[in-house]
Amino acid sequence: MTQSNQQYVVLLGTKGGPAIRPGSTMPTSSYLSMGGENIVVDCGLGVSCGLTDAGIRLETLNRIIITHLHSDHYLELGPLLHTAWTAGLKSQVEIWGPSGLDHYWAAFLESMRADIELRIEDEGRPDLSKLVTVKTITEGEFLVTGNLRVSAIRNVHPPLDETYALSFRTDDRHVVFSGDTAHFPELAEFSREADLLVHEAMLEPALKALVDRVGNGDDRLMKHLLRSHTAAGNAAELAQKAGVKALAFHHLIPSDDPEFSEKDWISAVETRYSGKFHLGKDGLVIAF
Repeated sequence: MTQSNQQYVVLLGTKGGPAIRPGSTMPTSSYLSMGGENIVVDCGLGVSCGLTDAGIRLETLNRIIITHLHSDHYLELGPLLHTAWTAGLKSQVEIWGPSGLDHYWAAFLESMRADIELRIEDEGRPDLSKLVTVKTITEGEFLVTGNLRVSAIRNVHPPLDETYALSFRTDDRHVVFSGDTAHFPELAEFSREADLLVHEAMLEPALKALVDRVGNGDDRLMKHLLRSHTAAGNAAELAQKAGVKALAFHHLIPSDDPEFSEKDWISAVETRYSGKFHLGKDGLVIAF
């Protein structure tokens, strides 16, 4: 990673949903370097490879935030930390997430107890359980570290209740992640004049084909998509209302249908948002 003196986001995995197939992108994860701090946001499947492909050494990780407890956002949290540990992690790691994330971490440690104990005894590694602290996100400002202030508001992603949009601020920069959410007007004020809004998006004309391909034969998946996620056009209109300088689409639904291309996403945005637009792709680096 050559942007050591810059502030930037890396979209490590940009697929909405947990399933992967040959040729598809990977589920959701991101990396934020801002105000001298480096934070992983969400840990979907593939986050470890995404980070190393971006030139980020896993043993340097010190802070992770999980926006909500859907598997495509935290499935690889445990494996990421274990892999960082085997790569030489010796310093403390702070994890923030919804209540219940501590149960996941405790269960992961138990599932890998034999291996962890063996590596402590046989390789002289520190105790992984003592390196990691899990903390619960609360609405409002929940984290201040160095020059960076991090705040959260609950978004709208039923059936989950504890699911968050995140705001990252320094004295001269502001970046917002929508998290997984249906359209909700409060996000516009939360994102007011941000340098970058990273927003989930779904392409409405592609939804029927997606549901036909991966659904369970009834209408439950379609109902979930429509009540829990944001159409690309609505996300663009919110970004325009908020006056954000740049908009990036993330957690794309779908990200891997060959019948729909970048032109379709641009078409959904171009008449609704006048700022800089980035269509999410795995490994995309966005400086701000």
